[in-house]
Amino acid sequence: MEVKECGLETKFCRLGEDIVLTDGCRIEGYASVFGVADQGGDVVLAGAYRRSLSGLREAGRAVRMLWQHDPAQPIGVWEEIAEDARGLRVRGRILTEVEKGREAAALLAAGAIDGLSIGYRTVTAERDSKGQRLLREVELWEVSLVTFPMLPEARVAAKGGDPAEAALRELAAAFRDARRMLAGG
Repeated sequence: MEVKECGLETKFCRLGEDIVLTDGCRIEGYASVFGVADQGGDVVLAGAYRRSLSGLREAGRAVRMLWQHDPAQPIGVWEEIAEDARGLRVRGRILTEVEKGREAAALLAAGAIDGLSIGYRTVTAERDSKGQRLLREVELWEVSLVTFPMLPEARVAAKGGDPAEAALRELAAAFRDARRMLAGG
């Protein structure tokens, strides 16, 4: 059964071990992972972004970096977005020249936020026998830094040279480990 959607949707992906914040403002990693069901039961299929990314390149347009999906709060620029075998890989720069960008960089470095989320419009999807929605083609609009991701299996890894930042990261990791242990994981 094929499903056609038309409204703007969002999908969260928690920053993983290979998502890195460096120099206080550079961020790199996966905004979406293929073949993994999120908490809403959606699964993005490999190739789902291909046409959208190609169209954006041809039109000279960019996917926006937003704070919490708020179009009034751009916080940086995505310098590279591409599909690979694993998912949607992003590389960009948080603009610390703007207030919300400074806040986002500080919150990421401290481990207070650790999520990425895509804003998109479903072009083509279908339901599988388990009722999961398989997203075959989506039109990507934006990738946001967010507080609550829908793929909770991954964790953020923030790196930098400042000893105070390293101490904050260690403290944040200890809290994450304690939270996981209390949750039975």
